[in-house]
Amino acid sequence: MKSITVAAALVACASAASAEGDVAAGEEQFNRQCVACHVVRNDNGEVLAGRTARTGPNLYGIEGRVLGSADGFRYGDAIVDLGATGATWDENTFVAYVQNPTGYLREALDDRRARGKMAYQVRDPQQAADIYAFLATVGAE
Repeated sequence: MKSITVAAALVACASAASAEGDVAAGEEQFNRQCVACHVVRNDNGEVLAGRTARTGPNLYGIEGRVLGSADGFRYGDAIVDLGATGATWDENTFVAYVQNPTGYLREALDDRRARGKMAYQVRDPQQAADIYAFLATVGAE
């Protein structure tokens, strides 16, 4: 019994470690896939990542932020509705959302008519986790 518990703990630790993203790889992926639409700009107006893109919301401080709530951005109804339920950005939410924004919103809201405004999709879940790790690090500065 004791060896089964230890083995289960090791598997759980390995799974948790593999779920975390790589910050350096995330920065590279952000610069390849996200800068055309997004910027990371702190409260002082300093651009920490990206350019001056305004197609998508500022991703500064995304970790723990309520979905659809970044100041100065006009979100679609579905993500605002989901945010109204108290949903916040964490790694799992971010990874699922960026892989299929409309599909994620439809499932989360149980509404087949829900639509996401983000057209681009990050197909690779590891790349999505890496981007989130980068954003969480940059947003913590």
